[in-house]
Amino acid sequence: MPPMSARRWGAVAAIVVLTVAGDRATKHLATRRLAGAAVRSYLSDTVRVEYTENRGGFLGLGATLPSAVRTAVFTAGTLALLAVVSAVLARRGTGTAATVGLSLLWAGGASNLADRVARGAVVDFLNLGLGPLRTGIFNLADVAITAGVLILLLAPRRTRPARTPP
Repeated sequence: MPPMSARRWGAVAAIVVLTVAGDRATKHLATRRLAGAAVRSYLSDTVRVEYTENRGGFLGLGATLPSAVRTAVFTAGTLALLAVVSAVLARRGTGTAATVGLSLLWAGGASNLADRVARGAVVDFLNLGLGPLRTGIFNLADVAITAGVLILLLAPRRTRPARTPP
């Protein structure tokens, strides 16, 4: 199968650059303005903004693992997943929706990986909820990862046409 077109690689690069830049910028602001500050609440407590560093994975899972195990699982594991996503992206048969979903997934994973490598934890600062129902604390990279997974799950599957016998 021939490699992905230059146009499609350009779209992937744009999604990745914009996603990573937005995530890095908001994490920088959160670190400078929210670290050590009280929780801020907006829209009748629907949105909470607070600084935290997540040493684990999704919702802090694995945060209490020994440091070496945590590093192996979350750093090496993320690198392996990014490699798999890259390989799938490089396939020419990947449809437009899947390309967008994979690009968002890769960008979010790479940006959170940059945090893990630089500080040993991921900066999180957003929390949403209504009444007692609340999300975990997250960041824009997490939003990109979630959006990418949802797009992949909901996007129509591209199937190869059946071969007709000669």
